[in-house]
Amino acid sequence: MAKNKSAIKRTRKAQERKLSNMSKKSNMKTTIKKFEAAIADENRTEAEARLIAASSIVDKNASRGIVHKNKAARIKSRMTKKLNSLAL
Repeated sequence: MAKNKSAIKRTRKAQERKLSNMSKKSNMKTTIKKFEAAIADENRTEAEARLIAASSIVDKNASRGIVHKNKAARIKSRMTKKLNSLAL
């Protein structure tokens, strides 16, 4: 257990950051699932809109360090491939 004030504050701030990051990561996963649901319904226009929204959130999380930049690129690439495989 932390004894001095700075260590106590550091622990408290780390917990706050953890909760914030978990929330942002969960939001990212939800938007990706909504995109995949639109793909499953074969609704191309909705899927395109959801891809733009999901890509934006993934990029923001990568820039904040919540997910690694290579993982963000991989997620976006896979979503784009799924959209392109959808019949026009």
